[in-house]
Amino acid sequence: MELLHQTQYLSVLLIGLVVGYLSGLLGKGGSAVSTPALQIFAGVNPFFALASPLPAAITSTISASSVYRKEKLFDKRVILLGGIFGVPATIAGAWISRFLPGKALMMMTAVFIVTLGFSLMYAFLKKKNDLEELPEPSAEGIDRKITIAALGIGFLSGLLANAGGVLFSSFFIKRLGMPIKKALACSIVLSAILSIPGALAHWWLGHIDWNIALLLSITALPSSYLGAKTAIKMKSPLLEKLFAGTLILFGLYDIIFTALGH
Repeated sequence: MELLHQTQYLSVLLIGLVVGYLSGLLGKGGSAVSTPALQIFAGVNPFFALASPLPAAITSTISASSVYRKEKLFDKRVILLGGIFGVPATIAGAWISRFLPGKALMMMTAVFIVTLGFSLMYAFLKKKNDLEELPEPSAEGIDRKITIAALGIGFLSGLLANAGGVLFSSFFIKRLGMPIKKALACSIVLSAILSIPGALAHWWLGHIDWNIALLLSITALPSSYLGAKTAIKMKSPLLEKLFAGTLILFGLYDIIFTALGH
Protein backbone atom coordinates (compact mmCIF):
# COMPACT_ATOMS: atom_id res chain seq x y z
CA MET A 1 0.00 0.00 0.00
CA GLU A 2 1.26 3.50 -0.74
CA LEU A 3 0.55 4.75 2.78
CA LEU A 4 2.74 2.00 4.22
CA HIS A 5 5.87 3.49 2.66
CA GLN A 6 5.17 6.88 4.22
CA THR A 7 4.57 5.65 7.73
CA GLN A 8 7.30 5.56 10.33
CA TYR A 9 6.52 2.33 12.16
CA LEU A 10 8.49 3.16 15.30
CA SER A 11 6.60 6.44 15.54
CA VAL A 12 3.25 4.65 15.28
CA LEU A 13 4.25 2.17 17.98
CA LEU A 14 5.33 4.96 20.30
CA ILE A 15 2.10 6.83 19.58
CA GLY A 16 0.22 3.66 20.53
CA LEU A 17 2.03 3.52 23.87
CA VAL A 18 1.34 7.15 24.73
CA VAL A 19 -2.22 7.20 23.43
CA GLY A 20 -3.07 3.89 25.10
CA TYR A 21 -1.86 5.19 28.45
CA LEU A 22 -3.77 8.45 28.09
CA SER A 23 -6.87 6.52 27.00
CA GLY A 24 -6.90 4.49 30.18
CA LEU A 25 -5.98 7.50 32.29
CA LEU A 26 -8.55 9.87 30.83
CA GLY A 27 -11.37 7.45 29.96
CA LYS A 28 -11.45 7.89 26.21
CA GLY A 29 -10.77 6.04 23.02
CA GLY A 30 -7.70 8.08 22.20
CA SER A 31 -8.63 9.49 18.79
CA ALA A 32 -8.34 13.05 20.08
CA VAL A 33 -4.64 12.44 20.70
CA SER A 34 -3.72 9.81 18.11
CA THR A 35 -5.23 11.68 15.15
CA PRO A 36 -2.94 14.74 15.39
CA ALA A 37 -0.01 12.58 16.51
CA LEU A 38 -0.27 10.34 13.45
CA GLN A 39 -0.26 13.36 11.17
CA ILE A 40 2.53 15.21 12.94
CA PHE A 41 4.93 12.41 13.82
CA ALA A 42 4.14 9.69 11.27
CA GLY A 43 3.11 11.67 8.19
CA VAL A 44 -0.30 10.01 7.83
CA ASN A 45 -2.87 11.75 5.63
CA PRO A 46 -5.96 13.25 7.34
CA PHE A 47 -8.56 10.57 6.54
CA PHE A 48 -6.32 7.68 7.64
CA ALA A 49 -5.21 9.65 10.71
CA LEU A 50 -8.85 10.21 11.64
CA ALA A 51 -10.18 6.68 11.22
CA SER A 52 -7.27 4.25 11.64
CA PRO A 53 -7.14 4.67 15.46
CA LEU A 54 -10.74 3.46 15.83
CA PRO A 55 -10.00 -0.31 15.81
CA ALA A 56 -7.22 0.25 18.35
CA ALA A 57 -9.66 2.23 20.48
CA ILE A 58 -11.82 -0.87 20.81
CA THR A 59 -9.01 -2.96 22.32
CA SER A 60 -7.57 -0.20 24.50
CA THR A 61 -10.91 0.78 26.02
CA ILE A 62 -11.84 -2.82 26.76
CA SER A 63 -8.49 -3.30 28.46
CA ALA A 64 -8.86 -0.17 30.59
CA SER A 65 -12.51 -0.87 31.43
CA SER A 66 -11.46 -4.06 33.25
CA VAL A 67 -9.73 -1.84 35.82
CA TYR A 68 -12.73 0.45 36.28
CA ARG A 69 -15.05 -2.55 36.58
CA LYS A 70 -13.13 -3.85 39.58
CA GLU A 71 -13.70 -0.49 41.29
CA LYS A 72 -17.47 -0.71 40.61
CA LEU A 73 -17.59 2.67 38.89
CA PHE A 74 -19.95 1.74 36.05
CA ASP A 75 -23.50 3.11 35.77
CA LYS A 76 -25.27 0.44 33.72
CA ARG A 77 -28.30 2.61 32.92
CA VAL A 78 -26.16 5.42 31.55
CA ILE A 79 -24.06 3.02 29.48
CA LEU A 80 -27.11 1.21 28.10
CA LEU A 81 -28.91 4.38 27.03
CA GLY A 82 -25.74 5.84 25.58
CA GLY A 83 -25.11 2.72 23.53
CA ILE A 84 -28.67 2.28 22.27
CA PHE A 85 -28.94 5.79 20.86
CA GLY A 86 -25.26 6.45 20.21
CA VAL A 87 -24.62 3.53 17.85
CA PRO A 88 -27.11 4.44 15.07
CA ALA A 89 -26.10 8.10 15.37
CA THR A 90 -22.45 7.09 14.93
CA ILE A 91 -23.26 5.21 11.72
CA ALA A 92 -25.13 8.24 10.37
CA GLY A 93 -22.24 10.57 11.17
CA ALA A 94 -19.69 8.26 9.57
CA TRP A 95 -21.75 8.08 6.37
CA ILE A 96 -21.95 11.89 6.13
CA SER A 97 -18.20 12.23 6.69
CA ARG A 98 -17.61 11.00 3.12
CA PHE A 99 -18.87 14.35 1.84
CA LEU A 100 -16.42 16.46 3.85
CA PRO A 101 -12.67 16.95 3.16
CA GLY A 102 -10.24 15.37 5.61
CA LYS A 103 -8.60 18.68 6.54
CA ALA A 104 -11.97 20.19 7.45
CA LEU A 105 -12.72 17.21 9.70
CA MET A 106 -9.33 17.58 11.37
CA MET A 107 -9.95 21.27 12.10
CA MET A 108 -13.46 20.61 13.37
CA THR A 109 -12.14 17.95 15.71
CA ALA A 110 -9.36 20.16 17.03
CA VAL A 111 -11.52 23.25 17.62
CA PHE A 112 -14.17 21.20 19.40
CA ILE A 113 -11.59 19.53 21.65
CA VAL A 114 -9.94 22.83 22.60
CA THR A 115 -13.31 24.36 23.43
CA LEU A 116 -14.15 21.43 25.68
CA GLY A 117 -10.76 21.61 27.34
CA PHE A 118 -10.99 25.29 28.25
CA SER A 119 -14.60 24.89 29.39
CA LEU A 120 -13.72 22.01 31.70
CA MET A 121 -10.57 23.67 33.01
CA TYR A 122 -12.58 26.76 33.95
CA ALA A 123 -15.20 24.62 35.70
CA PHE A 124 -12.58 22.59 37.59
CA LEU A 125 -10.61 25.65 38.72
CA LYS A 126 -13.78 27.40 39.83
CA LYS A 127 -14.78 24.59 42.16
CA LYS A 128 -13.17 24.54 45.58
CA ASN A 129 -14.47 21.13 46.56
CA ASP A 130 -13.76 17.75 45.02
CA LEU A 131 -16.44 16.84 42.47
CA GLU A 132 -16.80 13.47 44.19
CA GLU A 133 -18.29 15.24 47.22
CA LEU A 134 -21.16 16.64 45.18
CA PRO A 135 -24.56 14.96 45.62
CA GLU A 136 -25.86 12.77 42.85
CA PRO A 137 -28.35 14.59 40.59
CA SER A 138 -32.04 13.72 40.61
CA ALA A 139 -33.03 10.85 38.34
CA GLU A 140 -35.85 12.94 36.86
CA GLY A 141 -35.06 13.97 33.32
CA ILE A 142 -31.66 12.25 33.28
CA ASP A 143 -32.77 9.61 30.77
CA ARG A 144 -33.89 12.32 28.35
CA LYS A 145 -30.59 14.20 28.75
CA ILE A 146 -28.58 11.04 28.14
CA THR A 147 -30.66 10.16 25.08
CA ILE A 148 -30.21 13.60 23.49
CA ALA A 149 -26.52 13.63 24.34
CA ALA A 150 -25.98 10.13 22.94
CA LEU A 151 -27.59 11.11 19.63
CA GLY A 152 -25.47 14.23 19.34
CA ILE A 153 -22.21 12.70 20.55
CA GLY A 154 -22.74 9.57 18.48
CA PHE A 155 -23.25 11.65 15.35
CA LEU A 156 -20.11 13.72 16.02
CA SER A 157 -18.18 10.55 16.82
CA GLY A 158 -19.04 9.06 13.45
CA LEU A 159 -18.49 12.31 11.59
CA LEU A 160 -15.10 12.99 13.18
CA ALA A 161 -14.02 9.33 13.49
CA ASN A 162 -13.74 9.79 17.24
CA ALA A 163 -14.66 7.14 19.79
CA GLY A 164 -16.65 9.75 21.72
CA GLY A 165 -15.03 9.23 25.11
CA VAL A 166 -13.96 12.86 25.49
CA LEU A 167 -17.45 14.09 24.64
CA PHE A 168 -19.25 11.63 26.90
CA SER A 169 -17.00 12.19 29.89
CA SER A 170 -17.32 15.97 29.51
CA PHE A 171 -21.10 15.66 29.35
CA PHE A 172 -21.26 13.38 32.38
CA ILE A 173 -19.12 15.77 34.42
CA LYS A 174 -20.75 19.06 33.40
CA ARG A 175 -24.39 18.07 32.84
CA LEU A 176 -24.96 15.09 35.12
CA GLY A 177 -22.63 16.14 37.94
CA MET A 178 -20.83 12.80 37.93
CA PRO A 179 -17.61 12.36 39.92
CA ILE A 180 -14.74 12.36 37.46
CA LYS A 181 -13.66 8.77 37.98
CA LYS A 182 -17.21 7.50 37.46
CA ALA A 183 -17.56 9.70 34.38
CA LEU A 184 -14.32 8.32 32.93
CA ALA A 185 -15.38 4.76 33.66
CA CYS A 186 -18.73 5.13 31.87
CA SER A 187 -17.23 7.04 28.96
CA ILE A 188 -14.54 4.46 28.28
CA VAL A 189 -17.14 1.70 27.95
CA LEU A 190 -19.19 3.85 25.60
CA SER A 191 -16.00 4.57 23.64
CA ALA A 192 -15.58 0.84 23.06
CA ILE A 193 -19.22 0.46 22.02
CA LEU A 194 -19.22 3.41 19.60
CA SER A 195 -15.81 2.49 18.17
CA ILE A 196 -17.24 -0.72 16.68
CA PRO A 197 -19.84 0.76 14.29
CA GLY A 198 -17.56 3.73 13.66
CA ALA A 199 -14.67 1.47 12.65
CA LEU A 200 -16.89 -0.69 10.44
CA ALA A 201 -18.43 2.33 8.71
CA HIS A 202 -15.09 4.04 8.05
CA TRP A 203 -13.60 0.72 6.90
CA TRP A 204 -16.38 0.45 4.35
CA LEU A 205 -15.63 4.04 3.27
CA GLY A 206 -11.94 3.13 2.84
CA HIS A 207 -10.67 5.44 5.60
CA ILE A 208 -8.77 2.85 7.68
CA ASP A 209 -5.25 1.57 7.15
CA TRP A 210 -5.20 -1.74 9.02
CA ASN A 211 -1.41 -1.79 9.30
CA ILE A 212 -1.57 1.37 11.37
CA ALA A 213 -4.54 0.05 13.35
CA LEU A 214 -2.66 -3.14 14.22
CA LEU A 215 0.50 -1.30 15.30
CA LEU A 216 -1.53 1.02 17.52
CA SER A 217 -3.42 -1.92 19.05
CA ILE A 218 -0.25 -3.84 19.94
CA THR A 219 1.08 -1.10 22.19
CA ALA A 220 -2.22 0.49 23.29
CA LEU A 221 -3.59 -2.69 24.84
CA PRO A 222 -1.18 -3.00 27.79
CA SER A 223 -0.53 0.73 28.20
CA SER A 224 -4.24 1.56 28.50
CA TYR A 225 -4.50 -0.90 31.40
CA LEU A 226 -1.64 0.88 33.16
CA GLY A 227 -3.26 4.25 32.47
CA ALA A 228 -6.51 3.16 34.10
CA LYS A 229 -4.62 1.86 37.14
CA THR A 230 -2.96 5.27 37.46
CA ALA A 231 -6.30 7.09 37.23
CA ILE A 232 -7.78 5.02 40.04
CA LYS A 233 -4.90 5.91 42.35
CA MET A 234 -4.71 9.59 41.37
CA LYS A 235 -6.49 12.26 43.41
CA SER A 236 -9.54 13.61 41.62
CA PRO A 237 -8.58 17.34 41.51
CA LEU A 238 -5.29 16.50 39.82
CA LEU A 239 -7.00 14.10 37.42
CA GLU A 240 -9.54 16.78 36.48
CA LYS A 241 -6.87 19.33 35.59
CA LEU A 242 -4.82 16.74 33.70
CA PHE A 243 -7.90 15.74 31.71
CA ALA A 244 -8.73 19.33 30.69
CA GLY A 245 -5.10 20.30 30.10
CA THR A 246 -4.50 17.36 27.78
CA LEU A 247 -7.48 18.34 25.62
CA ILE A 248 -6.24 21.92 25.34
CA LEU A 249 -2.64 20.98 24.57
CA PHE A 250 -3.31 18.46 21.81
CA GLY A 251 -6.22 20.42 20.36
CA LEU A 252 -4.14 23.60 19.99
CA TYR A 253 -1.25 21.63 18.55
CA ASP A 254 -3.53 20.11 15.94
CA ILE A 255 -5.14 23.46 15.03
CA ILE A 256 -1.71 24.97 14.38
CA PHE A 257 -0.53 21.95 12.41
CA THR A 258 -3.68 21.76 10.27
CA ALA A 259 -3.81 25.53 9.67
CA LEU A 260 -0.24 25.52 8.38
CA GLY A 261 -1.36 23.11 5.68
CA HIS A 262 0.94 20.15 6.46
